[in-house]
Amino acid sequence: LVIAGDARAYPLRILTWHEIVNDTVGGTPVAVTYCPLCNAAIVFDRRVDGEATTFGTTGMLRHSDLVMYDRATESWWQQFLGEAIVGAHTGKRLELLPSRLESWENFAARFPEGKVLVPADPGLRPYGANPYVGYDSAARPFLYDGSLPEGIAPLARVVAIGAEAWSLELLQREGRIESGALVLTWTPGQASALDSRTVAGGREVGNVVVQRRGIEGLVDVPYDVTFAFVFHAFRPEGVIRQ
Repeated sequence: LVIAGDARAYPLRILTWHEIVNDTVGGTPVAVTYCPLCNAAIVFDRRVDGEATTFGTTGMLRHSDLVMYDRATESWWQQFLGEAIVGAHTGKRLELLPSRLESWENFAARFPEGKVLVPADPGLRPYGANPYVGYDSAARPFLYDGSLPEGIAPLARVVAIGAEAWSLELLQREGRIESGALVLTWTPGQASALDSRTVAGGREVGNVVVQRRGIEGLVDVPYDVTFAFVFHAFRPEGVIRQ
C-alpha cells in the first residue's frame, strides 16, 4: 500500500511508524501524513502564510488522531482537519492536495518510472509489520472516548470528502457512485494495513478513487478513506451515506 501523489509513492509500511514525510513534489512543498489509529492518509501543502515549514509528530492524540506541530512556530495541528489548534497559527488551515491511497500494483502501473520512498535504515523499525493487529475489526477504537456514530460500526471505513461520507461497503456494492460532479469508484486489489501481522497480509479492502467532472474531464480531488468514528468526531453534523 502506498500514498501516491503524482509520480511519488510513500509506502504505509514506513508511514505507519513515522506518520509524516516532508517532501517537495513538482515544486510544491508537501507533508504526506498517515495516522494509523484513524487510517487517515492525507497530503497537505506545507506552506503557512506563503512560507514553507516542516512538520513533526507531537506524540499527542486528539480523538485518536495524530496531532502534528510545525517547526517554524511549534503550533499544534490536527491531522484530520489540517487545522492549527494550539499556538501562533491557531485557526489556520493547510491546503489539502489530491492523493490516492492505493496498492503498489496500481501505482506502478500508472507510474512505471515513479519514485518511491525507502527507509534510510531498513533496520530502524520493523517496516512491513503491523503494530495494530486486528485493529480495524475491533469493537471500539483505541484511546478514543468520544461519542460513536449511529447505524454503522465505529471502525467501518468511510470515504470522506468534506462534510459528506460514503461507507466503503456501499461503494463496494455499487462499484461506482456519482454525486453531483463527484465520481467515486472502487476496484479490488488493496489489503488492509491494520488487519494481520503484516501489511501485505491484510484482508481485501480495495482501491478507492475520487474525481470531479470538469471541462477537461475527470480530475482527482482530495478525499480520505478513514473510519466512521473519526468522521463523526470531527464532522459531527456530517452525513454518512450507507
